[in-house]
Amino acid sequence: MYDVGELKKGLIVDFEGAPHLVETVNASSPQARGASMIYKVRLRNLKTKQKVDRSFRSGDSFGVPDFERRPVQFLYRDQDTYHFMDSKSFEQFFFEKSDIEWEAKFLREEMEGVLALVYQDEVIGLELPPTVVLEITETSPGVRGNSATKREKPATLETGHVIQVPEYMNSGETVSVDTRSGAYLGRASR
Repeated sequence: MYDVGELKKGLIVDFEGAPHLVETVNASSPQARGASMIYKVRLRNLKTKQKVDRSFRSGDSFGVPDFERRPVQFLYRDQDTYHFMDSKSFEQFFFEKSDIEWEAKFLREEMEGVLALVYQDEVIGLELPPTVVLEITETSPGVRGNSATKREKPATLETGHVIQVPEYMNSGETVSVDTRSGAYLGRASR
């Protein structure tokens, strides 16, 4: 059991019979004497992807779900289906693009470092590494001498995701991308 005061971002708890990821926790002190702390918590249901904002008092608790993270490898994509393999059991499974729309923006074939979110022996989602390295496949040509300016231009990555990169970057270069925000972090090498 987790007490509401133990909750922190990234923790997975059992809430209303389903696994929920804790996204934010804000504690506010009581105004009256003897009153208990109020915790405003944003949870995301890992099965339905719906967000829930609730307030809890000190002493409220959450169960520990039958949940685990397993390392998986992204194998390939065909049409709108993404195929994965469990790195330990070598079992294969797939997701439709609509189920992993955000994560699909950062997946490239044979990518490792991806974790499957498994609840009661059912894969319900993916957890990506915080950053990934992707190649720029299309962008306007870089202009020499523009490395001193902070101007940016759109660039399409190998996965189809479009980000803003510095004006001096060219097609064929690799960049580091934040998987939480989808933003450019810097040049990278594979």
